[in-house]
Amino acid sequence: MVPPLKLTLVVAVALIDTDNRILLAQRPEGKQLAGLWEFPGGKVEPGERPEETLIRELREELGIAVKEPCLAPLTFASFAYETFHLLMPLYVCRRWEGFVQPLEGQALAWVKPQDLRSYPMPPADEPLIPFLIDLVGP
Repeated sequence: MVPPLKLTLVVAVALIDTDNRILLAQRPEGKQLAGLWEFPGGKVEPGERPEETLIRELREELGIAVKEPCLAPLTFASFAYETFHLLMPLYVCRRWEGFVQPLEGQALAWVKPQDLRSYPMPPADEPLIPFLIDLVGP
């Protein structure tokens, strides 16, 4: 019998600017899935709520301050990787304080929804694209 995969809870956000572009971050070298583009976020730590994780991760990775009421849940991804099962809620955020900057050496790109598929992404992120196109428009 195959042992069950460990469930890993990761939370992500689609930051949407005033031009209806969505921020993607490229996973840096040395990390799993390096070079692929993803929505910013991170692993939920023990005792942390998903919204708290996003607020912390956005401050650490991008140098911006987000207030919890500005995070709206949109959808989620559930994906079985080889060694774990990922559950990833996706939030949307249109308001934050500060200027987005790559604080962890990652490349950043502001992308129109219809262009998201031209950026290679982890398999769990790809099914989220249609929801963002529906929300923001092509």
